[in-house]
This record gives sequence, structure tokens and C-alpha cells, in this order.
Amino acid sequence: MQKIKSLMARQGLKSPQESMADLSPVENLRIPSKEELREMREQPIDPQAEQEIIDSIEEVYFSNDSFDMVQHELEKLPPELNLQELEEYRDKLKKQQAAVSKKVADLILEKQPAYVKELERVTALQTNLQLAAVICTNARRQLSVSKEGFTEASLGLLANQRRRQLLTSLLKSLRTIKTLQRTDVRLSEMLEEEDYPGAIQLCLECQKAASTFKHYSCISELNSKLQDTLEQIEEQLDVALSKTCKHFDVAHYTKVQLAYTLLGKTQTAMDQLHMHFTQAIHNTVFQVVLGYVELCAGNADTKFQKMQYKDLCTHITPDSYIPCLTDLCKALWEVMLSYHRTMQWHEEHDKLETTPTPDGAAAAESDELVVDRSYVKKKLEHGLTRIWQDVQLKVKAYILGTDMSNFKYDDFIVVLDVISRLMQVGEEFCGSKSEVLQESIKRQSVNYFKNYHRARLEELRMFLENETWELCPVKSNFNIAQLHEFKFMGQCRSPSVSPSRQAVSSTSHAQEELSLFQQYLQEGNPFEMHIENKEEETEDVLASNGYESDELEKSVYQDYDSDSDVPEELKQDYVDEQTGDAPLKSVSRETMRSKKKSDYNLNKTNAPILTNTTLNVIRLVGKYMQMMNILKPIAFDVIHCVSQLFDYYLYAVYTFFGRNDMYESSGLGLISSRLRTTLNRIQESLIDMEAVGENAGVHGPSEDKKEKVPSPHLSQLVVLTNSGTLYGLAQRVVATESLVFLAEQFESLQSHLDTMMPAAKKPFLQQFYSQTVSTASELRKPIYWIVAAKAIDYEQMLLMMAGVKWDIREIMSQHNVYVDVLLKEFEQFNKRLGDVSRHVRIPLPVSNVLWEHCIRLANRTLVEGYANVKKCSNEGRALMQLDFQQFLMKLEKLTDLRPIPDKEFVETYIKAYYLTENDMEQFIKNHREYSMKQLANLVNVCLGSHINKKARQKLLAAIDDIDRPKR
Repeated sequence: MQKIKSLMARQGLKSPQESMADLSPVENLRIPSKEELREMREQPIDPQAEQEIIDSIEEVYFSNDSFDMVQHELEKLPPELNLQELEEYRDKLKKQQAAVSKKVADLILEKQPAYVKELERVTALQTNLQLAAVICTNARRQLSVSKEGFTEASLGLLANQRRRQLLTSLLKSLRTIKTLQRTDVRLSEMLEEEDYPGAIQLCLECQKAASTFKHYSCISELNSKLQDTLEQIEEQLDVALSKTCKHFDVAHYTKVQLAYTLLGKTQTAMDQLHMHFTQAIHNTVFQVVLGYVELCAGNADTKFQKMQYKDLCTHITPDSYIPCLTDLCKALWEVMLSYHRTMQWHEEHDKLETTPTPDGAAAAESDELVVDRSYVKKKLEHGLTRIWQDVQLKVKAYILGTDMSNFKYDDFIVVLDVISRLMQVGEEFCGSKSEVLQESIKRQSVNYFKNYHRARLEELRMFLENETWELCPVKSNFNIAQLHEFKFMGQCRSPSVSPSRQAVSSTSHAQEELSLFQQYLQEGNPFEMHIENKEEETEDVLASNGYESDELEKSVYQDYDSDSDVPEELKQDYVDEQTGDAPLKSVSRETMRSKKKSDYNLNKTNAPILTNTTLNVIRLVGKYMQMMNILKPIAFDVIHCVSQLFDYYLYAVYTFFGRNDMYESSGLGLISSRLRTTLNRIQESLIDMEAVGENAGVHGPSEDKKEKVPSPHLSQLVVLTNSGTLYGLAQRVVATESLVFLAEQFESLQSHLDTMMPAAKKPFLQQFYSQTVSTASELRKPIYWIVAAKAIDYEQMLLMMAGVKWDIREIMSQHNVYVDVLLKEFEQFNKRLGDVSRHVRIPLPVSNVLWEHCIRLANRTLVEGYANVKKCSNEGRALMQLDFQQFLMKLEKLTDLRPIPDKEFVETYIKAYYLTENDMEQFIKNHREYSMKQLANLVNVCLGSHINKKARQKLLAAIDDIDRPKR
């Protein structure tokens, strides 16, 4: 190709591009010369030969335009040149060149017509372009003339109008910027007014406006200032939020919540709120305790401010403990009330805002609100437990910071009362059982109660040993509910509250149906009311001078004195006619005047019989129950101690007045197996038999039992050996009946104690009542039996009966003298009983027991006397019956006791004399209430009359068989 180009260059030919560039209209067109054409025609015309020549050309000549053919050929020359070979090679190259040239010329000639035609089109195009240039020049000249003459003024007006609009817009922007610059003043005013939603709304609008004008350089500084202002608002908003933790205000909280909603930080606000509540609890309790510690410390240099709260609590003095605890609970109540009202606000707010949203954008916004509300609700519900836990821990640290074992009882009850009310608040606040508070107060209570109960038992022993068993004058309508120790039973809703107490508390019952948060939602504090009520407790249970100033009682007393000189027989007949065999228990004016010999009531018919010690025990029981009512976890420990109080009182009464070695020999079954078991249990579990004298109270507690107490000793002032006072009957009546009265009070408290007792421990309470309390009245038999055994001279009667001749042959119409002597003894006993009743009312059950014992002992003495008879005839047996009938007839005038005790015991023994051998044997087997001696005497006396010796031996053997198992 390079060769063709070089050939064309030599021949003056150019490539089409070059010839187009050099072409000037038509003149530049070049046509090959005639010599060139001739030279081309002289070349061989054999196409094949020509083609072969072209093919013989080396390929390197067709490679590229930068190929240097001269250099190439020179490099091919051999080292030794041969002219002939060179000329031949030159001719060859010329042929090749000629063939190529001819081929190129043929190709040019072949395309020449098309070339000429195209060249003519180019020339025509050039002419058209020159014409277009002339037209454009004329148009521009005409437009210039138009501009100068017509549109320049109009376009100037338009430009000025546009500039005016831009300037107006700029002025508006500048005014807005000026307003933005002055916004901080208004924001400060709104913050002072606590208009947080308005301030945030204004700040957000300013930020939005500032973003619109951010292309102004002055706006960047304003934007940062607005951001600082917004952060300042958030800080003040956080402070405002913290204020709601102590004093909740609906309007204030509504503003704060609306402000956080505008900021889009509802969830953050709730997190912050809980943090503030936690902080408020800590700060509140610390400040309250710190105030009391510094007040009590005076000018001490101790740096209390830097102390931990737990250490600070240990510096509270006993005198300031209760006021500080009360103020602490009041302050914590305010915090919990604020949280409660916060939850109420959100519940009411959610109800008001729950409305359907139809459009899509509003629906998306509603979904966000639902998420926020759900988060807030869960957070608030979770916060209840968390806040109450914080409150418990703070109060626990305060409770355990002081040793309360030496507190006064009333002070300790106030502490328990306050903590109980606080636990009630916790249960209403979040449904918590307040395990932390219960455990801490239980620890203090167990420690306190252990020391308190030990001291009270020692105190009770001292009271019993100094008790003279005189009647404590109380009103006839005395009831334990009148004692201030039992006032709490009227305040708590318990099944054991009496109807009278329920009537008194009916006005406050409706209020108790409301929760504490409902009662004190707007004003007041539950801890203030609870403490103030303590000061209003009064009681009026003692009668003036031992008797109530009642006209009826005065007249009765005068009547009793007026007929004191009337002979005994006349009074007996009068009583017998008026009353009959069925004495009434209820006392009226007539029955009081009747002076029934079986009920020595005097004037104080309905007044309970009790001593100062009894009243003291009842008060102690009330105090124990107060503690148990407030602190349920130690209820079993308290009830166990209550039972010990009763046990010790019962044991003391038994030890003082009922212990006697003659019980077993009497055969009267004076002490039941249940009572004996109870007394043994008390002695083993409660009585320290080894303690003597001054060291009686020093004992260490065992693991499974309460401390033991030394057995009490009867006061030396109480004399039980004087027959003129019926062996201390007045003291015995006061002691025994005070125990019975105490048991009755325990019975009335059983249902209340049962509700307090844990389910697992209720069998203990049931066993205490069934085996101990119910046995109190059983002590009457052994205690009054001693009086009955000494009041009448039974030995004298046996001696007199021994002097009577019973083997008489005539039926006698006159009874023996021993019967009159015995009846005189009973009359004397009846008179002395009346003398005692002038000082102490003898209740009907007591007089019945006394008469029963005396009559039973007399009847058994009669049987013993009859059993001492060596010889007896049928007429003698008839005399025995006559004597006994005379005794019964006179005895029935002295007492209203029906039927006469052991009447059949005597009659059956007398009639057994008439039995045949077989009937006698059956009698011996069936009547084991008679002694072996009495049965043997019956057989021996019958010998010779209707029983022979063989039958006698048989019957004595039967008696011996009966006696053998007993040995």
C-alpha cells in the first residue's frame, strides 16, 4: 500500500481525502497525463501474467506505511555484490512496480466517472452554503434594527419587575430572620410560665423556618442557638417531670406529657420518670432521717451528710424513732400516691384518645401512638413492683437500724401498726405481700416478743405471789371490749367482733370498703389518722367503791341487811315456799329478795368475779392479740405465748387452792384424766421445778420450748386454815371463778384467734381449747372439795354412828341423834356460807358444787358408818332408812340442789341387806362403787339371818375376785 502511495506521489496523485481538502471549487481536479497513460498501456496486458507479478511481490511490502523499502532492500544485499545479479534483481523490481502502477491506474480509470459526479455535487453544496451565509448576515442586521427600535424598553420593564419580586421576597425573609433572632426572649417567658408545650412548639417552628433560610450565613448561628435552646427546654422539662414524683398536679403533668409528645420522646420521658421516682424515694427518706438525726445530735461534729442511708438509720434515737418512722411513711406515701395518680392519668388519657383514623397517614401516626401507649403501660406496670421494692428496702434498713427489744409495748405496737398500714398500702399499690417488710419486722418482733413475754411471765409470777385474791370491783356490764387493749377488734373486720362493736364501727365500715388510695386521693394521709386514734382510747370498767350506784342494788342490799336477824328456820321456809326446786339463773328484784340459799349473790348479781391479776392477764392477752393482728407471720408464736399465760394462771390457782393428797383416797374422781394430763403438761413444759429463791428468773431458752418459769408460791397474807372463813372460801371463790371468767373470755376470742392462726398450726389452737381452756371449770371440784371436806366433822359422825345399837327387835319411830348433829353441821355450814357471800358473791354453780361435795361426803360417811356395824337386824335396817329419810327431808330445806347427790348410793346399800344369796352375788359384781370392806361387811352382817356360812364363803370369794385385778 505504501508503494502505491509513493507511486501516486511521484505521479502527482493524491488520496481522495487529500484531494478534497486541496480542492477549490472545480479547478483543483487533476487528470493523469498522456505519458503516464501510455506507459501504463505499454505494459503487458495479460492479466494472469500481471497477477503473477503482483503475487511475486514480498508480503512485507504490504505490511504498513512506515515500512522503509530502501533499507529493506539494502539489508538483503549479499556481502559480495554481483553486478549482473543486481541488474537482474533491479529489473524484477521494476516489473513489479510497473504491474502495480498499471493496476492502480486501471482502478482509477474505472472509478473516474463516479469521482467526477461526486465532485460536482460537492461544488453545488459549496455554492448553497455561500448563499445561506448571505441570508444569515441580512437577518442579523434586521434583528439588530428591531432590538434597538422596539423590544429593549419592554424587556427592561420585565427585568425590573422580576428584580422587585426578588427584593420583596428577600425583605420578607429578612423580617422572618429578624423575628427568629428575637424568639429567645419569648421562649424564656414561656419557660418561666411553665408553658413547655408552647415553648417547644415555637422552638420547633423556628427550627423549621431556619432550615428554610439555611442559605443565609446568619442562619447557621441562629440554628445552633435554637438547638441549644431546645436542649435547655428539655433540661427544664426533665426538672418539671421530677417535680411530679412528690406532688402530682394534673395540669402540670398534662403540660409535661404534651411537651414530650411534641418532642417525640414519650418513651424517653417514661424512662426518665421512673429514674426520678427512684431518686425521689432515696432523697426523701435520706432527708427525713437526716433531719431527725441532726436534730437529736445537736451540735455534734459528725458529718451525717456524707453517711450512707443504712448507717444513718443506726443513729436514730428511741425517742425520735416513731415520729421519724411516721414522717418517713408519710413522705413515701406521697411518692406512691403520685405514681398511682400518674397511672390514673395515663389510663384516662388513653381512653379519651382511642378514636378510629381512616386515612393512611393518620393510620401510620396512630400505629406509633399505639406502640408508645403499649410501652408506657408496660413500663408503668413494671414500675409498680420496682418502686414498692425500693420503698421496702428503705423502710427495712430503717427498721433493722435500731434495736427495739427495750421499747415500751405501746411504742412497739405503734411501730407494728405503722408498718402494717404500710404493707396494706403496698398490697393496694401493686398486689405485693411485702415479703421484705414482713421478714424485717418479723425479725424485730420475734426478738422483742421473746424478751417481752419472758418479762411478762416473771411479772405474772410476781403478781400471783403477791395476790391476796380479793375481788376487783368492776361494773356488772363489764366486757373485755371495753378495755383499750381490745379496741383494735372493733376496727378490724373480723368474725370475732361482737355485735355491739360492729354497731359502733358501722359508720366507718363504708369507708373501709374504699381503698386507701381512694380515701386519700386528694388530701390527707393514712398514717396521720392511724396514729391520732391511739390518743383517743379511754375505758371505764371499774365500779365506784366496788359497787355500781344503782337504786335497785342499793335497795336489795338494804333488804338483805334488814332481815339478817330473822331466824334461819323462818328464812328457810320462806325460801322453800317461794322458789321450789327450780332456781332461776336470771336475777330480778324478787329473786334477789328471796335470798335463795343456793345462790349467794348479794347485790352484785351480774358483776364478774375477777382479781387485779386476772384483769392484768386479760390486758396482756389483748396486747398479744394486737401484736398478732398486726404481724400475722408470728401469729403462732404469739398464740403459743397467750396459751402459756392461761396455763400459768390455771397452774397457779390449782397449786394454791386445789393440790391435796386426799384426792385419790376419796374415790370421788375429783380430777378428770383430761385435767390431770393438762396439769402434767403444764408442769413439764412451763414450770421450772428446780428454780429457787432469787435465781428463779435466770434461765436460758431451749430450742423447742419457751422459757420455763418457777412455780409460784401463795402469799402469806392468804390464810386457808381458818374454819371461820370456811378455810379461805372467799379467796378460793375469787381465784377459781376468776379462772373460769378468764376461760370464758378465751372462748369468746377463739374465732378471732382461729382466723389469725396459720392453717398448719390450727390443731394446736383446737387442742389448747379442748384440753386446757375447757378444763378451767373442772378445777371447781378439787378446790371446793377441800372446803367441803373440812367444813363438816365427818369423823364425829362416824363415832356417833358407832355408838348406835342396830340389832334391835322393835321398829323405831324416832331417828338417831347423829342425824340431828349432822343437820346442825349443815345448818352451820349454810350460815357460814351466807357470811362469806356478804363479801364475795358465790355463783350458783359454786354453791351447787359445795353442797354437792358436802352431801356426797356425808352420804359416803353414812355408808361407811353403816359398813362398820357388826350386828344388824331387819329392824336396824329400817332404822337406818328412817335416819336417812329424816336427813334427806331436812337437807332439802337447806339446799335447792336436785337431785340429792349419792342418794341412791346410801339407799341401795341399806336395801342390799335384804337380798338373797344369788341376788347378793349379782349385787357384788354390779356395784363396784362400794369398797371391799363395805361389801364384806354387808355379807358378814347378813350371816345367820338369810345367808349361811357356805354362801358367805362364796360371796367373800366373789369380793376377793373383784379386788384381785386392782392389786
